[in-house]
Amino acid sequence: MESSRSADPGTVRPGGRTARVRAAVLQAAGDALAEGGFSGLDLADVARRADVGRTTVYRRWGTPAGLAADVLADMAEQSLPRARTGTLLGDLRANARLVQRTLADPRQGALFKAVIAAATCNDEAAAALRLFYDTRVAEWEPCVREAVERGELPEGTDTREVVRAVSAPLYYRLLTTGEALDEAAADRAAAAAVAAAQAGAFVTAVTAVTADTPAKQ
Repeated sequence: MESSRSADPGTVRPGGRTARVRAAVLQAAGDALAEGGFSGLDLADVARRADVGRTTVYRRWGTPAGLAADVLADMAEQSLPRARTGTLLGDLRANARLVQRTLADPRQGALFKAVIAAATCNDEAAAALRLFYDTRVAEWEPCVREAVERGELPEGTDTREVVRAVSAPLYYRLLTTGEALDEAAADRAAAAAVAAAQAGAFVTAVTAVTADTPAKQ
């Protein structure tokens, strides 16, 4: 992969050929991941599906893991921005429902399963998955920080951990139980995260010790 971000397809001449090529390749790669998993992701096959030259795909993405990384990066970029409902529960419910819709989608759910499986044995796939998740957590973390500022949550709450607690049960259900991922499951995940946060479950240990330690005279 090129080291210069300015040379990436989709960043030069927006709306031009580079953007169209990247969009076609990422669509094809996502389809291949959903259909055959990470082990079935072949750059030549993706080039054929996208109707672009093999050389373009090999030069730009280099490896299946590099291509999967860009698929996730594009998904993070295209994902909806965080909600602003005015309450923590409202915001986190919107977050949970966004995750639920993504994972319940036949194509995207299968895609995530493929990348998560690959991440257990491929460092590049693991890094791509972490970057995707970090990007989405960073987008939603301000709603928890604002809840602390409004007094809805205790001072010292680990705001990023609260966001992670919303999506964790949904990913768990996707990967382990086979149960339906519906809005009710999303709403329960959001409500549980809010209840735990309000009870102080996400207050960091350092902050808690500091708060409980009498000031020196």
